[in-house]
Amino acid sequence: MREDLKALAQVDPAVYQAIVDEEQRQAHHLELIASENWTSKAVREAVGSVMTDKYAEGYPGHRYYGGCEYVDVVERLAQERVKQLFSAEYANVQPHAGAPANLAVYFTALKPGDRLLGMNLSHGGHLTHGSAVNVSGQLYQVQSYGVDPESERLNMDEVRRLAKEFQPHIIVAGASAYPRILDFAAFRDIAQEVGALLMVDMAHIAGLVAAGLHPNPVGFADFVTSTTHKTLRGPRGGFILTTPEWGKKIDKTIFPGMQGGPLMNLIAGKAVAFGEALTPAFRQYQTRVVENARHLAEQLMARGLRLVSGGTDNHLMLVDTKHSGITGLEAQNRLALAGITVNKNTIPFEKEKPTVTSGIRIGTPQVTTRGFGREQIEELAAIIAEAITAPHDFDFTSLRGRVETLANDFPLPGLED
Repeated sequence: MREDLKALAQVDPAVYQAIVDEEQRQAHHLELIASENWTSKAVREAVGSVMTDKYAEGYPGHRYYGGCEYVDVVERLAQERVKQLFSAEYANVQPHAGAPANLAVYFTALKPGDRLLGMNLSHGGHLTHGSAVNVSGQLYQVQSYGVDPESERLNMDEVRRLAKEFQPHIIVAGASAYPRILDFAAFRDIAQEVGALLMVDMAHIAGLVAAGLHPNPVGFADFVTSTTHKTLRGPRGGFILTTPEWGKKIDKTIFPGMQGGPLMNLIAGKAVAFGEALTPAFRQYQTRVVENARHLAEQLMARGLRLVSGGTDNHLMLVDTKHSGITGLEAQNRLALAGITVNKNTIPFEKEKPTVTSGIRIGTPQVTTRGFGREQIEELAAIIAEAITAPHDFDFTSLRGRVETLANDFPLPGLED
């Protein structure tokens, strides 16, 4: 029995066992989902702390409940650290996730029926950037921009043309599956040219931005939203950076407009993660994330796989599995048999259903947290390529053994035995 989960094991053995099983799954599989990472033990301790018991509607120094003096401490720490991390003037750290953070900006800056210009979901955008199945696509008039058919990269001249034609009230930059650098200065110029506000959703690249490995959208955008997990390696949650003028309006939209009491245990975890991200060790880690992603992309292409846009500048890549003769769903399932976790993903100009797709998305944050370097990335690329290109009657036992060797040689840090 795990000593740190002893009370849980006695009170609720079913939940205890599910948690232990999930720990073992992560320990013995290689997680390559680009939006996942492995938090530090300190972050997990903060998230599992007594802060979960405190109701704290409002903001530090202005709460609607008594007894908030210590939750005020952690929220102020989170605010100050994230502002320092991204050179921002104003921060709201209360959004429960990235999607509510995005919606908070829309509810603050737009009226129903206003026009939103965002990235096409199948080209790498996000549901909350105007997808028809999301509230963002139902409350607002939406026009989408996408990548160039040849380069599979954003063409800012085309974004400008669409913006002039559509005259949006807000332009959304940012992506959940785009492997290249985003030109925030160009987005800013387009927004100014058409009189639009600019929102940047940096959820995926926040860790890279914090480490100076990707341009910082703060200073270019009116609003910057993000999650705190993914490359930032914090707990699941969100935050918003903006100016003091907009910040007061954002605060009112979050509370009382959208949310009640903030999740103070998660805000404590955010404060810890932001503190970790301010260290030289975090910057070194992010450098390895990018190096590993680029090396993995090169190795996969050398083994005959086709990558969307021909590689990556950040922490993720998109593999066109149809080029290898299988769907994204089949590739996901094959890699699962080998002990590797990825997600099927649409690729630009997708022809399959979203439940099937023509590609997979691969990211290096979690395996880099394990300590993977060039040698391990090369072995990982060989396993992935073999799994994707193998015949349909292939026995994945040998690949699973190679994955387990990598997982055992590079265990997740801070995991209890």
